[in-house]
Amino acid sequence: MRLKTLLLAGSSLLLAETSAVMAADTPGLTPAPTGKNTVAAKAAPPSAQQAAHHATGAATLAQPAAGQGVQPVQVRNTQAYPDYVTVSAARRPMRADEIGTAMTIITEKQILTQQRRTLTDILARQPGLNVVRSGGFGTTTSIFMRGNNSNEVKVRLDGMDINDGSSSSGAFDAGQFVTDGMGRIEILRGPQSGLYGADAMAGVIDITTAQGQGRFTPFVRVEGGSYGTFNQVIGARGSKGKFHYNVELSHYRQDGFHEIPRYIGRYFGADKEQRHRGDRNDNRSANIRLGYDVTRNFDVGLTARLIQSNMHTYTAYNMEDEYYSRLGYYGDVANEREHTTQNQAIVRGTAHLSSFGGKFDQVIGLGYMTGRRSWTETGTTLEGDALQYDPTYYRTSRIKIDWHGTVNLDKYGSLLVGAEHFHDTFNSSQGNSAPSSTPFNTSAGMDTTAGYGQYQGNWNKILYGAANIRYDANSRYGNYVTWRVAPAIHIPHSGTVIKASAGSGFHGPSLYQLFANQISTSYAEKGNPNLRAERLIGYDVGVEQTLAHDKLHFGATWYENHVRNLIQSVSSYENYYSTYSYDNVARARMYGVEAYLDWKALDTLDFNLNYTWTHARDASTGQVLQRRPQHKFNFNTTWQPVDGLSLSGNILYVSGSRDMPVISDTYQYCSTCGKDHGYFTIDLAASYKINRYVTVFARADNLLNRQYESPIGYLQPGRAGYGGFTLNY
Repeated sequence: MRLKTLLLAGSSLLLAETSAVMAADTPGLTPAPTGKNTVAAKAAPPSAQQAAHHATGAATLAQPAAGQGVQPVQVRNTQAYPDYVTVSAARRPMRADEIGTAMTIITEKQILTQQRRTLTDILARQPGLNVVRSGGFGTTTSIFMRGNNSNEVKVRLDGMDINDGSSSSGAFDAGQFVTDGMGRIEILRGPQSGLYGADAMAGVIDITTAQGQGRFTPFVRVEGGSYGTFNQVIGARGSKGKFHYNVELSHYRQDGFHEIPRYIGRYFGADKEQRHRGDRNDNRSANIRLGYDVTRNFDVGLTARLIQSNMHTYTAYNMEDEYYSRLGYYGDVANEREHTTQNQAIVRGTAHLSSFGGKFDQVIGLGYMTGRRSWTETGTTLEGDALQYDPTYYRTSRIKIDWHGTVNLDKYGSLLVGAEHFHDTFNSSQGNSAPSSTPFNTSAGMDTTAGYGQYQGNWNKILYGAANIRYDANSRYGNYVTWRVAPAIHIPHSGTVIKASAGSGFHGPSLYQLFANQISTSYAEKGNPNLRAERLIGYDVGVEQTLAHDKLHFGATWYENHVRNLIQSVSSYENYYSTYSYDNVARARMYGVEAYLDWKALDTLDFNLNYTWTHARDASTGQVLQRRPQHKFNFNTTWQPVDGLSLSGNILYVSGSRDMPVISDTYQYCSTCGKDHGYFTIDLAASYKINRYVTVFARADNLLNRQYESPIGYLQPGRAGYGGFTLNY
């Protein structure tokens, strides 16, 4: 109740001060130009002195020049931030080397240069992450960070938490997210629950929609290529007076990718038609960001991302059903596919106020996310009749209200205080149109109220850092306190920074894991309302070095995490009847190394490489955890040999990992009984700006045509070529 009171008090304070500011704002007072504010930044080039508006509302980037006090400035435009400024690590803009958090920052320019059209593709190249996609574009995608489970990674879009409440595990599924409109992605590795709460146990992926700036700039992009790809994007961004906008509409289509490996086809005696039956995915998205600077110190914003997808897949399990139907063992299918539809909306509004000359900065936000997903099997019976299965529906919604305020203490640092409240709902249902299915309808909800605080400061510009603490109260699985400290030590005149962090994290059970209730004649799946949250203690320590007049950056980080109360599926079998449920039965230990090197060899030539070594095991049994490759290496280079021409190349190597096999000669089907072979891919991309209106581009993915599975049983696309053009005005 106190935390809800804090939320109400914060909003009342913001509204009261807003009224005072608007009353004092006279017609003769010219607002500060959006995106043109500057700040005296220590050892920073002019480009670093521009401010940006984070999606959670404008904030303050305050960095003292030698012998001067802090000069705060409102930040307006996310794209104005250079890649060495973070806005997520401390919920306010600051230099990335002034906090101990291990992080990666991806800019819109990097996404466009590498021509990564999906969120899955751009995240797969980043250190500390293993991205697993069950087939081609649009299929279920899991993101593992530092060896932790995929549902222990919190993903945010414009300040809204978007982990999928309709899935059994509550993990974020990146399958249908395209990168159009994304202006910045920050990846924070290590436990972040002290600031971001539940599900931030392994880390946070924070995505911000690009903000419009400058003159009205419409564009159209058309792209086609392998696997029946045909993509179209239309949009416009810019600003007019106090109003700024960015609107992008996209349609992505892929048809004809076959995801079943050849050895599985041979095992099930696939005919020619089965060996070439492909997946089809149709994705429509809308990405919107609007903002209005009401006064010099007060602005409001609205962001929205709408996704509608229609996907047909043909998997190894569909082929297996057809095989055993032909043999007469079970089932009656001759031509089977899986059909999944998804509708998702993520909307958030914010109001930001900077008071007392920038000494007190506060943001209040209201967000809403809803999703509806349906799944069914389509096709024909052995007699040629159409399959008539009712879909299984999964529905989820989330309402979030949040407030946070930052007090600038000048040379004594800054103090952040905030509060959040979530209301989550879940529903799953199925009809009774097939002999093997049983009708069910399960609905549940829960509320979470949280408060947090953080102190951030420095001593003599040598010791920097932040410390935070958070309290979460959940109506279903209890109350939890988490914390984090993240110091960074700058060794004077050396370019060396020693970073470290330590903290705790937790991940709560999903509503499905708590309340699932599916009963049939042969099996039952039941939730466990007594589940507790998973808990983690983790730390990391690393060194970063800058040489060659700031053109060469390299570093390495050691990390270690200990997890208890891991939620796993458990089963029992009695009298030919199986019962499945969930329990807190496991412990795990993960440790490893992340290393990187960034070299700006020329003004037009960049080299970037990163390496990750991961050791992740079940602490109870010593067994290697599923889908955790031990080695990962990525190399990327970007070259602009002449004005208007951009070239990019990428090499990605991921070692093999343990997984569940689709077929087994020994009939062992445990989660780690199989092992994939890993993969090695080379990608190339090029674009040329013919004039101010026309840009042409092309790219080749998996140039060596490596045939690999990730996960086992799901082929990834082989050699593929794409090309198109962009029209700008």
